[in-house]
Amino acid sequence: MKHAGPQAFVRLAPLLEDLRARSPLVEKRTGVYYLKSRAFLHFHEDPAGLFADVRLADDFERLPVTTPAQQAKLLKRIDDHLARLAPRPNRAPRAGRR
Repeated sequence: MKHAGPQAFVRLAPLLEDLRARSPLVEKRTGVYYLKSRAFLHFHEDPAGLFADVRLADDFERLPVTTPAQQAKLLKRIDDHLARLAPRPNRAPRAGRR
């Protein structure tokens, strides 16, 4: 399966725009995103369709992104992952506790 080329990125343009709006992600080159200093997301094309390799754990997971519904599912998974990484605000200690 080869990495996505220019024609694939035309088809993925709305998804790429949505990804660019997620500030923790850095687009190193078209369609290649890093989270902090680690590769996080890139795309492939194949006769079976378009696919994203996304690192939601230690290894990359390949997900289909040919249809708008598949792209929405990828964005949801990414948003959930980013939310888990976000620092939580400090809570005030409860009354009566020391």
